[in-house]
Amino acid sequence: MPPSQGSAHPFRLLGVYAALLAVIYALVFFTGDKSPTPKLGIDLQGGTRVTLTARTPDGSNPSQDSLKKAQEIIENRVNGLGVSGSEVVIDGSNIVITVPGDDSQQARALATTAKLYIRPVLAATPPQAGGAAPEAPPTGGTAPQAPPADGQDPQAPATDAPAPATDAPAPADGETTPAPQSRVFPAQAPPTPTPSPGSPTFQEQQAKEIADAKALRQSTDQAVQQVAMASMDCTVPDPLAGNDDPALPLVTCSQDGTEVFLLGPSRIDGQEIADATSGLNPQQARHEVNLEFKGSGSDAWADLTGEYLNQRVAFVLDSEVVSAPVVQQGPQLGGRTSISGSFNADSAAELANTLKYGSLPLSFQTSEAETVSATLGLSSLKAGLLAGAVGLIAVLMYCLLVYRLLGFLAGFSLVVAGFAVYGIIVLLGRWMSFTLDLAGIAGLIIGIGLTADSFVVFFERIKDEMREGRSFRSAVPRGWGRAQRTNLSGKTVSLIASVVLYLLAAGQVKGFAFTLGITTVLDVIVLYLVTAPLMMLAARSPFWAKPSVNGLGVVQQIARERGAGQVRPKEMSR
Repeated sequence: MPPSQGSAHPFRLLGVYAALLAVIYALVFFTGDKSPTPKLGIDLQGGTRVTLTARTPDGSNPSQDSLKKAQEIIENRVNGLGVSGSEVVIDGSNIVITVPGDDSQQARALATTAKLYIRPVLAATPPQAGGAAPEAPPTGGTAPQAPPADGQDPQAPATDAPAPATDAPAPADGETTPAPQSRVFPAQAPPTPTPSPGSPTFQEQQAKEIADAKALRQSTDQAVQQVAMASMDCTVPDPLAGNDDPALPLVTCSQDGTEVFLLGPSRIDGQEIADATSGLNPQQARHEVNLEFKGSGSDAWADLTGEYLNQRVAFVLDSEVVSAPVVQQGPQLGGRTSISGSFNADSAAELANTLKYGSLPLSFQTSEAETVSATLGLSSLKAGLLAGAVGLIAVLMYCLLVYRLLGFLAGFSLVVAGFAVYGIIVLLGRWMSFTLDLAGIAGLIIGIGLTADSFVVFFERIKDEMREGRSFRSAVPRGWGRAQRTNLSGKTVSLIASVVLYLLAAGQVKGFAFTLGITTVLDVIVLYLVTAPLMMLAARSPFWAKPSVNGLGVVQQIARERGAGQVRPKEMSR
């Protein structure tokens, strides 16, 4: 069998692999945070576990179907943000989210209810100091309209066509509040401490808080609306978050707490969003969330922008205004717009991801947040690495015992494969937020073991060729031609198993399948670019052809005896 293509150029193949390693580690040391350490999973570096308790408007227990739907949406958000190593599980009537690292805000953001409504702005004022309630205005008055931003040209088109809006500052100077009556509306009483989730009155207390907030902040009485605006405290958690009635007006705060809004009934539901992406607006030098509406939402958006030209409309996420831009051009056709606000790249991506995957069927509040210790994981890691090191040494000792110095070639191939795997894991953690956990380390160790199997198959094929009477020089390329088919078949099966396991499994099993698949692919690369070229060079060297060096003396002796046995009968017949 002739040698395979490429085996005649071993230095060229080794150079290709060296170039790959150089590229990998150039990316490791000269891109991103330049840290040469991989991201570790929850079991190795610890993390944050947040327990979320469902809130229903009537205080009843949430259904299992709604909890499962919420779990699915949160998992989609995790995948959309690339938060690898996270877990989302249902625990009774709660959802528990575990995220690597100590940033609990990320876990809380994943559980945002994401009920988005687009409402017209009827009035906007700065929050009152201390949330003190003023005297009620006369009944029958009209709510003040929010004027365009100072210096805003009413006829100016949208700066980001077809997006119609830019954020407006606080209402113009000189805006006044209707004169109060002589009767005083009592200020809101301090909130009653929330009972623990195990208390018998916990659900009743939730329902009462939501009902009281609706009665004050979603009233159609203009006097009550003015009182609600003046008494609104933007520094405390909102009991109405995600539970407001879109058919009623709403008094609420801006996301940064700098404005209190009186909003009209919802004109567009967030369910009408077809897609949401984030990006940097180069003209405005700010991060934005770009929305694309469905057919009915597109028509409603055109009607809204035509009706409220040069006025503000509010994007309300979970009863909180994330952006209240001025409509600068209307009516807007095409069903596209953008949300601008105090966003950075991460917060814009989180909001877009939340809106893209839809609203949760339940509203949640954080009932517990705790740090997960990595002590047990680190102990298991040390034990696992020790076991892997012992196994690797045992494999190398076996190779040295059976194949003599050829075992050094196998060991060198394992080392360079390990360097490549480490660099790839670092880059995947930087680019895809891949986290290495104990299961992933197990996949790496098994993958290295499979690489050693490839060497054994190759060396045994060389032995088979030498038993047939061929020299070491000619047996190596012929043995490689036979071994590569066997190795490719085995690696294909292993790769298919890894892909199927990754697609069907969940949690840490995915990490095991992922690292096993990576090492399987890299095994083939190392086999072709390192092991085979090294063996081709060894076959051309008289030193490596010595039986005392390659350990193939017994095989050569068997071949000579077979050859002698085949000659004697012919000599006797003469």
